[in-house]
Amino acid sequence: MEAKVTRATLYRHFTGKEDLVLAYLDQADQGIRGQVAAAQASSESAVGKVQAVAESITQGILSPGFRGCAFLNAAAEYPDPAHPIHQFILAHRQWFLNTITDLLAQTSDAPAAPAARHLVMLRDGAMAAGCLFDPELVSETFLQGVAGLLLARTGTATATATAADTSPSLTNTTVQAT
Repeated sequence: MEAKVTRATLYRHFTGKEDLVLAYLDQADQGIRGQVAAAQASSESAVGKVQAVAESITQGILSPGFRGCAFLNAAAEYPDPAHPIHQFILAHRQWFLNTITDLLAQTSDAPAAPAARHLVMLRDGAMAAGCLFDPELVSETFLQGVAGLLLARTGTATATATAADTSPSLTNTTVQAT
């Protein structure tokens, strides 16, 4: 997809690529915060809130034109930990980790931080795989992983078996090395 904007117009609003990337990430951050808040508001139970956040993540993965996580993609392009873009990414990720930790703390007396880090890593993997493989299967697998975390924390099953239980691969096509 191409933007219908000239470079001159872009540079009138942004002093360079880095300012544009920061503005884009800021918009993405605001959108994700709103998405997470809406997901949390959709359930009264902590388990339901975690499930709703996970389901909102899969909505992104299943959306047309999904290209992976904007923050992970930007981190690959700006790996220097001192760079302002990298710092913005870290701040966003810390907010997300804190949010998930707080939600998981409400599901059990067990320490929530390890489970929250696990859920964030599952999310990262799903966001990366969602643009490479069958996004429906990736989403199902991600939701099952979250259900497994919740089961380990609460002792209560929260999800039913799906096609991801029986499928040995992430895609129905054969991948050949070139």
